[in-house]
Amino acid sequence: MEFDFSKVSGPDRYKLMGSSITPRPIAWVTTVSGAGLRNAAPYSFFNMMSAEPPLIVLGMMRRPDGTHKDSAANILETGEFVVNLVSEADSAAMNFTCIDGPPEFDELAAAGIPTLPSSVIGAPRIATAPVAMECRLYEAVETEKTTIALGEVLRFHIDDAFIDAEKLHVDTLAMNLVARVHGAGWYARTTDLFQMTRPTFAQWNAEKAES
Repeated sequence: MEFDFSKVSGPDRYKLMGSSITPRPIAWVTTVSGAGLRNAAPYSFFNMMSAEPPLIVLGMMRRPDGTHKDSAANILETGEFVVNLVSEADSAAMNFTCIDGPPEFDELAAAGIPTLPSSVIGAPRIATAPVAMECRLYEAVETEKTTIALGEVLRFHIDDAFIDAEKLHVDTLAMNLVARVHGAGWYARTTDLFQMTRPTFAQWNAEKAES
């Protein structure tokens, strides 16, 4: 079946794309407004885009009336945010921060989520997150109903339990990260995995010559 997206409504495009482009990593974003109000919210329109410079990307949809949600408003105002990754142990707390509270509602305090001060930005990081990235806004792109924010990672925090500091080997599986999948409220664990070795052209040529 083929869809001409110029003739498909926004909600239906969301349904088709969000149910197909999975699993998606979750950015549990913490921000502070210019007035000092804290906010935490999860976003699954998120990924790593570059290592040089170290860039991540967030897609933050606006409210039905077109106004920015708190995370986007704070990022655009202050130019700062933290991306915390979500372990299964934090999944319920993360889900709570989806709540549609007003700007003055502190999701972190309401859910009893412990935080730590960031090193170079004003927004806190979540203490229980296996990884937290302090980011500065690199570029913002305003589309029809979504704010796309590129963030430059200034500080990368990882729990000592998950890294060999000498080799920089990260025990990814031990972090028990969760990902977003289809529909309302569905998530995935990173437990059922398989591995494939990336081929080289020289290897392919050698195997072809032997066959």
